[in-house]
Amino acid sequence: MWLLVGLGNPGDRYAGNRHNIGFMAIDEIAKDYNFPPFRAKFQGLMSEGRIDGKKVVLLKPQTFMNDSGVSVGQAAKFFKVTKRQTIIYHDELDIDPFKFRIKWGGGIAGHNGLRSISAHLGSPDYGRVRLGIGHPGDKERVSGYVLSDFSKEEQKALEPYLWAVSKHVPLLLSGNEDDYMTRVAEDMKT
Repeated sequence: MWLLVGLGNPGDRYAGNRHNIGFMAIDEIAKDYNFPPFRAKFQGLMSEGRIDGKKVVLLKPQTFMNDSGVSVGQAAKFFKVTKRQTIIYHDELDIDPFKFRIKWGGGIAGHNGLRSISAHLGSPDYGRVRLGIGHPGDKERVSGYVLSDFSKEEQKALEPYLWAVSKHVPLLLSGNEDDYMTRVAEDMKT
């Protein structure tokens, strides 16, 4: 079983924010793999389904970003998933927009959602799909930047990006992380 978690803030006010790209990725996966509607559970919105024969739980914590670990910890404990079966989709300031990296363990680069998850899971040894949103260029502008919506121009790139990130999830769940990254990058070029 796999636990795929998207990070974001709940409510319409935040729906289009850069900080919510994790929620957007999970919504795309749910749509592309015909998951049932999300329901409230574990202080989040959850849906269960299958991807390439593997049982998968999708989770969008509704505790606000800084307390995401509360929801993730409850779900991980209930389903008895290990950190190696948990992948977090989140926004990443240090990666150019619509690029991404996969990482297992290591530092959290000041991301409060990851800090909360690490605290509740006991270590940062889970997987991360770091979805690039770019940096505003000035540390003082970060908060306003991540809580602002993607521009109309950016939204044109956002849809195919999320589709590519979702389309190749079976590779990620099979441990083919390099192939996953390559295929997503190839799709983004076309």
